[in-house]
Amino acid sequence: MRKWLRRLGILLLILVVASCTALYSYGRFAEAARGPASMSLPIAADATPLDRAIAPLLREHPGRSGMALLQDNLDAFTVRAATARAAGRSLDLQYYIWNQDFTGNLLSYEALRAADRGVRVRLLLDDMTAHGKDSQLAALDAHANIEVRLFNPSRSRAGVLGRASEMLLRPVSMNRRMHNKAWIADGRVAVVGGRNVGDEYFDAAAQTNFLDLDAALIGPAVAQTAAIFDDFWNSASVIPLAALTTAEEGALERLRENGDAGYASAQAGDYVARLRRSPGVRALVGGNTLHWLDDVGVYSDPASKGQGEGQGQWLVHRLGRAMGEAKRQLRVISPYFVPGDEGARWLVARRAQGVDVSVLTNSLAANDVMAVHGGYAPYRVPLLEGGVTLFELMPHGDQDSSLFGSSGASLHTKAFAVDDNAGFIGSFNLDPRSVNLNTEMGVLFRDRGAAAALLRSYQAKIAPDMSYRVYLQDGALRWEDASAQPPKVWKREPEASAWRRWVARAVGWLPIESQL
Repeated sequence: MRKWLRRLGILLLILVVASCTALYSYGRFAEAARGPASMSLPIAADATPLDRAIAPLLREHPGRSGMALLQDNLDAFTVRAATARAAGRSLDLQYYIWNQDFTGNLLSYEALRAADRGVRVRLLLDDMTAHGKDSQLAALDAHANIEVRLFNPSRSRAGVLGRASEMLLRPVSMNRRMHNKAWIADGRVAVVGGRNVGDEYFDAAAQTNFLDLDAALIGPAVAQTAAIFDDFWNSASVIPLAALTTAEEGALERLRENGDAGYASAQAGDYVARLRRSPGVRALVGGNTLHWLDDVGVYSDPASKGQGEGQGQWLVHRLGRAMGEAKRQLRVISPYFVPGDEGARWLVARRAQGVDVSVLTNSLAANDVMAVHGGYAPYRVPLLEGGVTLFELMPHGDQDSSLFGSSGASLHTKAFAVDDNAGFIGSFNLDPRSVNLNTEMGVLFRDRGAAAALLRSYQAKIAPDMSYRVYLQDGALRWEDASAQPPKVWKREPEASAWRRWVARAVGWLPIESQL
């Protein structure tokens, strides 16, 4: 027994020494590899098409920001593509996920076309999903007007084994990810919200598409978004892709030659048609749906959260204060909802104070991350007993929502509405990972018209044909499907396979809630 304990002790010592060495080595590498600082380019009165489209609107509403809610997935794609086409100065793009799929490649091509016109493109991606996509990213990075940087990247780029070794040796630092989402064109238009870049966010996925929400912004809120981008771009957690890998000879030319292949495909017909019908950027973001706000701000965790620092400035504190202002009602949309004991008690306490608290999240069958549902499930009974109303999105949703026949729908919107006059739209889930590990961002606003629009979105998602109402019957969970006549009541996770139910339950037994 002593021999095995001695061997175990030696192994642990070796692991600790190796971990400390890896942390020190990576720190030295990251410090040396950091790219030169660069800042957002100043705006001009009429230097670019976006300047000329937006400046007159802002003169009509001095000091105010305009905000349009982008609920339709095709609209969300079109705004990004159209602003890239209209950009004449800069594109600053920050995402957790940028897939190399149909729509991801279309938007990469728009960024490349902009760079060919002389537009400066800065692309900042989290490395968790960028890893393995080095060839295309390196090809873009080879362009004189494009720079790609990665948040908290692994040094090993050549396979799973090297990356797994890094995760083993520096698990704490590798676990911190950048979940921000921002698309900024010419410092004039910003798109902030829940969508990453990929087919499932723009109605192009064949299986499941996300129900999501972005805010398109013009005015002072765009400068706030740009300042957040600069904080991350120049932070200690970010390393230029060129310090990790380089493009093969001719890669950029091949990307340029083949980049428009997606637009030439039959699949692109609806996207091309929508772009052609778009009546210009001003009408796109400045129509009747634009809300002019006096009280609006774009906020983020500091980039230093990537190193576990700056706790006093973490976004959760600001969002907690905003939610705490509710006097009559609080409506929460969180696809990955793991409130924890403290969060559950906080919501129940609001209900005890007379606030009508209602939460929409994914059902197990609709959730694309079964583990998260396992973390959420134990809180349903105490929340319901405390008077909180729960809805869970059905796995199918609107059968006409996808352009390519997808029958699946999954909630991805992260938002809340306070009473009938304030709200938030962003990347922040009510879960431990958003609170403590990921960096997050979003738009906080106080405006009755914008809040009403957000509440309409909430009401549409909890409609009987979209979501189950979860309730207790003699202490047991029940799910009501009111779209059926008579209403159907489920006594276990509706429409979920035995395998999904088992996995979710098993996860609930594990001590991993802090990672969800």
